[in-house]
Amino acid sequence: MVVLASTNGVGGLSPSFAQQTVHRTALDEYVHRPDDAYRWQVVSEKTVPGGRHYVLELVSQRWLTPADVNRTEWKHWLLMVVPENRQTDIGLLWIGSGSNRNEAPSGPDSRLQAIAKATQTVVAEIKMVPNQPLVFHGDGEERYEDDLIAYTWDQFLKTGDSRWPARNAMIKSAVRAMDVVSEVTEQDQGSPQVQRFVVAGASKRGWTTWLTGAIDSRVIAIAPIVIDVLNVDPNIRHHFAAYGFWAPSVGDYVEHGITQRLDAPRMPELIRLVDPYFYRDRLHKPKLVLNASGDQFFPPDSSHYYYNELPGTKHVRYVANADHGLKDTNALDSLIAWYWAIVHDRPLPVVTWQVDSDDRLIVRTVMEPSAVRLWHAHNPQARDFRLEAIGKAYQSRELDAAKEMAVPLQQPDQGWAANFVELEYDIGAPVRLVLSTEVFILPDVLPYADKRPDLPPSITIRCHMAAAVASEMADQPIPPQVAERVDDVQISSRSVGTDRAVVQINWVPKGRFEPSAEAVAAWLTALGAADFDYRLESGRPEPLGP
Repeated sequence: MVVLASTNGVGGLSPSFAQQTVHRTALDEYVHRPDDAYRWQVVSEKTVPGGRHYVLELVSQRWLTPADVNRTEWKHWLLMVVPENRQTDIGLLWIGSGSNRNEAPSGPDSRLQAIAKATQTVVAEIKMVPNQPLVFHGDGEERYEDDLIAYTWDQFLKTGDSRWPARNAMIKSAVRAMDVVSEVTEQDQGSPQVQRFVVAGASKRGWTTWLTGAIDSRVIAIAPIVIDVLNVDPNIRHHFAAYGFWAPSVGDYVEHGITQRLDAPRMPELIRLVDPYFYRDRLHKPKLVLNASGDQFFPPDSSHYYYNELPGTKHVRYVANADHGLKDTNALDSLIAWYWAIVHDRPLPVVTWQVDSDDRLIVRTVMEPSAVRLWHAHNPQARDFRLEAIGKAYQSRELDAAKEMAVPLQQPDQGWAANFVELEYDIGAPVRLVLSTEVFILPDVLPYADKRPDLPPSITIRCHMAAAVASEMADQPIPPQVAERVDDVQISSRSVGTDRAVVQINWVPKGRFEPSAEAVAAWLTALGAADFDYRLESGRPEPLGP
């Protein structure tokens, strides 16, 4: 009989604490500090064919003070799939999102069940990382996701107080979830207690995955997903130098003044505290880096700033024609196959690559792949391969599978081209393992390398509308519901054909960025505008020419 409850209020030190002594930081101190808020209880238990499903409520910690935040205790739903007849002490922890306003889930979702079935291991997901929404300093703003995280970065830059970065509490949430999984499975007679973990998570949770792997030695492998931004300082500058503006997806960091303070005195301290790149000496463990070729946050060659410097076993996959959500892709199959190999101690392919002086991508692999393909996308206008900007522009071409391949990369006559090679392996797992090289963009030129990224922000919308309407816009008053949210509006247009025009409207937002942009977009929509392109500017853009 399994007794599934714990009120270990002392919240003792994680067993990995004593083993993590290299370059110890304030992040280490926070995560491993005893916390009497820690507790958990079972919400539901269900016997299913092949095992059991659990829903637990976990309080992972107490973060900040009531003067700082409206809710200091972090509560989570923790979901577990526990197969019967499991033979390993390895389990997978998925770090998930969600709102604290959500009711308890009915059980683990199909994704967790698929991983558990394929590997016959315990699979758990901790939800509400970070806890959200949160209200800080009584300002009445309910903050979620990047808005929440960017706010805490702003507080660190203002105060230097290392308690503030939300990453502290996000990592501690994952560490506490591993504690619970170990406690639950310790009481499971006849099967091994889970004592080693593979950790995975996407986006903000991907960042947390990197750092959880660096801070807790129970983590034997990590799969960070769609968080292609290690080595943050040069990477975020690369984003701006490629586009000449900030993509709307990073708008919370623009709004909170993070991008305007890249050279602030405390910025290097913040980056050293939260950037996984500075913990890479602790990451001599298997890593599967899953990224999207059309991510709206990160240019697809962002890995060039960190991947080569990651130690130990590592694999990467860029998923073609996918954005940050990886929707309608087989990315999960790569995770399942890779995790299966970790659990069963099976060899993984070793893949290396380089671009030679003739612009050939030289790919070498010890294990011969079952299929190889080149993915290629072309943007004649900009160094921009976001799915939202160019659609599903990547096209594939099958290559002859071999252990060494020389793949010519074509220089485009106009604009930029992105290329990567994808390799498929049959390693004996229930699904095939798909890996890739990094993405290489030609020409390797950043068109806005000399443009300043740190000027006061403004917002731009470009759209198409009837030329007659566009010609009258500058002379028409701005509707009151728009005027209350914008300042210093600048409008320009350019004819396209005989009766259409491209319109550019730029303004300085009053208050929060999103409501300001929504008000302008609603106004433009009422005027018959379509094909909206949003940009967050550093300073003010040049008006459209004739």
